[in-house]
Amino acid sequence: MTVSVWRGKEEGGYEEFQVPFVEGQTILDLLTHIQRSVDSSLSYRFACRVGMCGSCAMQVNGKPRWTCRTLVSNVVQNDRLTLEPLANLPVVKDLVVDMEPFFDKWQEAKGRFEPAESAVQEFAPIKPQDKQRAKVDEAIECINCGCCYAACDVVESNPAYLGPAALNRAWSLINDAKDFANPERLKAVSGDGGCQNCHTNSQCVARCPLQLNPTRSIAGLKKTVALATLKGEI
Repeated sequence: MTVSVWRGKEEGGYEEFQVPFVEGQTILDLLTHIQRSVDSSLSYRFACRVGMCGSCAMQVNGKPRWTCRTLVSNVVQNDRLTLEPLANLPVVKDLVVDMEPFFDKWQEAKGRFEPAESAVQEFAPIKPQDKQRAKVDEAIECINCGCCYAACDVVESNPAYLGPAALNRAWSLINDAKDFANPERLKAVSGDGGCQNCHTNSQCVARCPLQLNPTRSIAGLKKTVALATLKGEI
């Protein structure tokens, strides 16, 4: 089959490779074959190979996917494949992107756990059936692979938008009884690049390899921000 692979940086172009089709082969296996047997200069990123780290994410036929979990047989079209770096992020080289803007947004959304300033005398018991905890059962499973960020049309049109992953993380912390940064966090997610920019077309949901629902998290943020505004808390 013919595999068109993006080469170079932003100003690069596609290079075609003729590779054998192997039953059960993943996209990551295919890239490994190209690098080891055809062109050792090909750059791409991976780590765990088993869908735990998310670092191998890239555009496969125009859609963001984990390449370690994507079978060639499920995505090849007319014996052709197109592989590109993740969208909405700067290209470092070939299929490798700079994830710094993605994690900068994560920080802008106050995605870091903030404990109380003074020492906590008693641990906050949080039971599995707790309503607040149940709201984020899905949200806490995000591994920050960037697929939702690459699929988001709002990120594409509005560089200031925090993006689905960062807002999803903010939602998980807002519902964490042990976190003490919610006033600042609500202000962060209600600004020009905040949750109100979401169009709710759920591309992040459609492209999440873990089948999480960032759109639901963002909807929760919108409601929480609205209530806090009405109460004069932000």
